[in-house]
Amino acid sequence: MKNTMKKMNSMKKMMRVPATLFVVAVLAAAPLAQQPDRSAPPKPGMLRALKLPAVQKRTLSNGLPVWIVELHKVPVVAVSLAVKSGSSADPAMKYGLASLTAEMLDEGAGTRGALEIADAVDYLGATLSTSSSFDASFVDLQVPVARIAAALPVMADVALRPAFKDTELRRVREDLLTSLLQARDDPASVVQFAFPRLVFGPAHRYGTMSVGTVTSAKGVTPQDLRQFHAAHYVPANAALIVTGDVTAAAILPQLEAAFGAWKGPAAASVPAGSSPVPAAPQLTSRQIYLIDKPGAAQSQIRIGWVGVPRSTPDYFALRVLNTVLGGAFTSRLNMNLRETHGYAYGASSSFDMRGSAGPFYAGAGVQTDKTAEALGEFFKELEGIHQAVPSGELEKAKSYLALQLPRTFETTASVAESLAQMFVFNLPQDYYATYVDRVRAVTSAAVERAAERYIQPDKFAVVVVGDRKIIEPGIKALNLGPMSVVSIDDVMK
Repeated sequence: MKNTMKKMNSMKKMMRVPATLFVVAVLAAAPLAQQPDRSAPPKPGMLRALKLPAVQKRTLSNGLPVWIVELHKVPVVAVSLAVKSGSSADPAMKYGLASLTAEMLDEGAGTRGALEIADAVDYLGATLSTSSSFDASFVDLQVPVARIAAALPVMADVALRPAFKDTELRRVREDLLTSLLQARDDPASVVQFAFPRLVFGPAHRYGTMSVGTVTSAKGVTPQDLRQFHAAHYVPANAALIVTGDVTAAAILPQLEAAFGAWKGPAAASVPAGSSPVPAAPQLTSRQIYLIDKPGAAQSQIRIGWVGVPRSTPDYFALRVLNTVLGGAFTSRLNMNLRETHGYAYGASSSFDMRGSAGPFYAGAGVQTDKTAEALGEFFKELEGIHQAVPSGELEKAKSYLALQLPRTFETTASVAESLAQMFVFNLPQDYYATYVDRVRAVTSAAVERAAERYIQPDKFAVVVVGDRKIIEPGIKALNLGPMSVVSIDDVMK
């Protein structure tokens, strides 16, 4: 028996040897060409033609515009009510009213309380959200198409018949006040409040965040919410965007049943919710602002000034310019501060385009002990962008923007969001159809002209939130300009 077992084990070993030799032979024979080439980043692929969905435009009996896009691959539907009034329409001394109005819409509406609305939405397998920006407010519904008839009345209640109960307002306001209090301890949050306040000033609407301040939040009453809603949430100031597995013939009667009875003032008497706020005066000289946050592990940096409105004719040149400077991972700012020097996890820049000229800024959170060095690198790139952009870098930026376009039509909800932006900013109907061609048409000369006009580092505000005792000497040594020490109260009250 033992001899038999030994023979069997010997045979198994003999069988394994050829298999091992076979694997070794195959690996040895594998051509070196199959190894990935890591000597250079991969080149962008060919840009495929994007077929955009057709938009069918209809109108309900009350004059409410309806835009419908049929997408039949997935049995879901997205409905977005876009209202052309946001934080820019806040009354003086009541900054944050539009934001709080949107936040309160689903905290009780029609015959349902807040929990009943949440239960109804969950039961339908839907999501219902409300939001507000500086230029618009939104009520967004996503739901399986089989449940759309049951979901629309819930959405209509939230959008048209909010209760604005005092008990719910107190709860929501306490959450907001807690968030604002917590923000004071977070340098990244402080700089978000500080930069617009120092660039636009406390009297300008863009000088205060869309959520308002502690003082303004405490002053909001249910009556304020009702008045804002009655004045701005009206058919003449809104549109319904519907995308998904529906047809115009099938969905229009359901929309009419849910929204057709919605009444409001005539278009001529509706407040111009999306009208630009008054233009802010531009900065004329560089000023450094230091906000002390003892013990901060990082310094939060924002550098910039008043930018441009969304309607600027230089929109596409600025998109390409900003992509080169700080609008993508491989942009100059990020490659410098993150990849080359390791001062920051990420660095970027942005033109925040609104109905009126919003801010332009470049920024990052950097190591405390490298704050001065990081500022030097920021200004190196902000000055360097005035030189002609090499053709290869320019083409890479344009390809990046062109290849991003399909993402805006990737899902049912993203299509609705893209169309809502067209409505809010009055973009031409061929905006997306001509987008790639207009990006491709941007020249190096156009980018250089845009940089010369819109990026002038010698006039920028420089806002730094960090540990003053560590960072102040190094910043002073740079001789960037006069420095002021600002308190958190100065920028967040």
